Amino acid sequence: MKFLQKIILPLLIGLVIFVIYTFYFAGKSDLGSFNDFDPNNNAVKDIRVKLLNDRGVNMQGGEIVFYVVDRNGKVIMVSGALQLPKDFDKAETIVLKGHLTQGGFHAHAVEVD
Repeated sequence: MKFLQKIILPLLIGLVIFVIYTFYFAGKSDLGSFNDFDPNNNAVKDIRVKLLNDRGVNMQGGEIVFYVVDRNGKVIMVSGALQLPKDFDKAETIVLKGHLTQGGFHAHAVEVD
């Protein structure tokens, strides 16, 4: 019985550490969803999305405009007066910081993932 107790406690501690690391410390590599955003809220949040390079990057009204797609396949126009990071045109996934509007996503910053 003592042998069994000596094995179970370390296994439980190891399991707890593994679960905490998996859900808290491990970075997420999956795409985010625009459904998590409220278009009436101007709070700046991060979202990881796939860049649609085939639609290009344009300049409209002094803002940079490009298109992205989330994990649900929802295509959104992103606009903002921002500086695009180096190697932006070669990126597959990017991290946007901004908020959802009625006409698309207003980005405050863009990071290449």
